Amino acid sequence: MLKQRRRRTLPVLPLVLGISDGILTALALAAGAILHQAGGRLSLAFACRVGAAACVTAAFTMFVAYYAEARSHLVRASRELNLTGPGRLVASNLGREILTDTAFATVITGAASFIGAVIPLLLGSLLPTPPWVTLAITIGLLGIVGWVLGAALSGHRVRWLIAMLIGGTAVAVIGAILDIA
Repeated sequence: MLKQRRRRTLPVLPLVLGISDGILTALALAAGAILHQAGGRLSLAFACRVGAAACVTAAFTMFVAYYAEARSHLVRASRELNLTGPGRLVASNLGREILTDTAFATVITGAASFIGAVIPLLLGSLLPTPPWVTLAITIGLLGIVGWVLGAALSGHRVRWLIAMLIGGTAVAVIGAILDIA
């Protein structure tokens, strides 16, 4: 029997989670460092460290949440079908497929989170502007994510944009107060 090949669709959850998490992590970790830098620029190493932190936390969170959600659906389906044990479907090809899908989502989320954290910090560090412009660029990119989401989800783009800008600004203020990095 020929194995049917599944076509993957655009991984919306991993992409959105990764990009927005990366940008928010950059704001939370780097806001204090950005505002308190004394005439110096953020380095590539700093941007990559923040990106690595964003990547690891987002990937781990996605793996645990995605796998738990998918596996719970199989356990529930096993119970509804009155199979002999709640783990019967989990032990089948469906269980292995869930693990593959989870790994795919985890890689996408981690990469998107790294990119979401590094890009705005690098843009801000390369431009000869005051430090607060880096924060504005980072929050602005989050607003662009909101605009794109609003368009992709047939929602109200301006509302998405404003909500993301407000959320990003709140995280930047908290990050500046905490001054973590």
